[in-house]
Order: sequence, then structure tokens, then C-alpha cells
Amino acid sequence: MLGLKRLGLLAALVLVGVAPAAAAQAAAQPSTQDTQYLQAIHQVNLFEITAGDLAQQKGQDQGVKDLGAMLKTDHTQLDQTVQQTASQLGVQLPNEPSADQQAVIDKLNNASGAEFDRLWVTSELAGHVQAIQATQTEISQGSEQSVVQLAQTALPTLQTHYDELVALANTLGIPVPQTSASGTPSPGGTGTESPAPGGGTTESPAPGGGTGTESPAPGGGATEVPAPSES
Repeated sequence: MLGLKRLGLLAALVLVGVAPAAAAQAAAQPSTQDTQYLQAIHQVNLFEITAGDLAQQKGQDQGVKDLGAMLKTDHTQLDQTVQQTASQLGVQLPNEPSADQQAVIDKLNNASGAEFDRLWVTSELAGHVQAIQATQTEISQGSEQSVVQLAQTALPTLQTHYDELVALANTLGIPVPQTSASGTPSPGGTGTESPAPGGGTTESPAPGGGTGTESPAPGGGATEVPAPSES
């Protein structure tokens, strides 16, 4: 009997120790901001890997082919960190790009020659502006340090991509949107759908100017943060 009582006491002590640990684990769950950023940037990476492949296969200009290869490599490496971080935090990631991103992929699949190059560059420019904005938002508003650090690491890469895209657009004679005081692209031409992170949509002028078309904003809403500088 004494042995059974001791076993019961040990079991009770174990349960008492487990309860605080479980509570601590629950309290450590990432915030909605951190979760949405991981999911959004993962979808950006999935899109960029596919778009990079298409650029290498269908690009008419060698610069499009080369930049597509660069984007695929960089976003593949970035996504390895995203997946590792999400796994550690118990965040479930989507298995495919968003519906808006897939629509752009479909358009790229149906385009060819100079039309493909123009569509690829303009969609990449607009998509990278959105990705940079989402990343800046995570850096300023994120609460999980590992996700914030991921965003801090991703930002220079995304900025480099944007700068390279601007240079390529200038070479090919493709209009690049100017930035307004709020840091968002200013109107002045024809908008194009942009593959951007997140679920909701917000009107943002795409490269080429004028009226913007709907492009998904990170986390389902628009956030005004400084847009990348043009080089």
C-alpha cells in the first residue's frame, strides 16, 4: 500500500510540473502578425521559385533569364529558413501560392516573347514592393524574435531584388512607378496584378502607372510603410 501511495504522489508531482510547462508553451504561441507574415512570405517564396523557373524558360531577354535564376535561388534559400522557423513555432504553412499569385503565374504561362518579359518584370516589381512592405511591418510590429530576425535578414535580399528589377526595367524601357510621400507607388499609367503576400486585397498602382488594380496586401490589409528606393 505504501508503495502505491508513493507512486500516486509521484504522479501528482509530475502532473503539477507538466501543467506550468504546458501553460508556458501556450503562452509562447506566435502572434497573429508573426503567423501571417510567415505564411505570407512562404507564399511569396513559392511564387518566386515558380516565376524564376518561367523566366529562365520563357524569357526573351537574357537579363530576364539571369534575374529569374537569381530570384529562384535566393527565395529557395529564404524559404528554408521560413519553413524551419514555422516548424519550431508550430505555424502551419500553405502548400501553394495565393489565388492572386496563381493568376499571375497563369498569365505568365500564356505570354511569350517581349510580352512575357514586360509582364514578368512589372509583376515582379509590384510583388517585391508588397513583400518589402510586409517585411518592414513585421520588423516594426512583430513580437516573436525569431520571426523578426528572419524579416531583418530577408529585407536586404528583397531590396536587392527590387533594385535589380528597376535596373532591368529601365534597360527594357518598362515604366517603373514613382513613390509618393507615404512610400506607396504613385499613380500614372496602367496597373497590373501583382503577386503579393497575404490574403486581402488593396488597390495599389502597379508598375506602368495609372489606375492600380487589386493586389493582395499582407495580412489582409494595407499598411503604409516606406517603399523601396529606386536605383
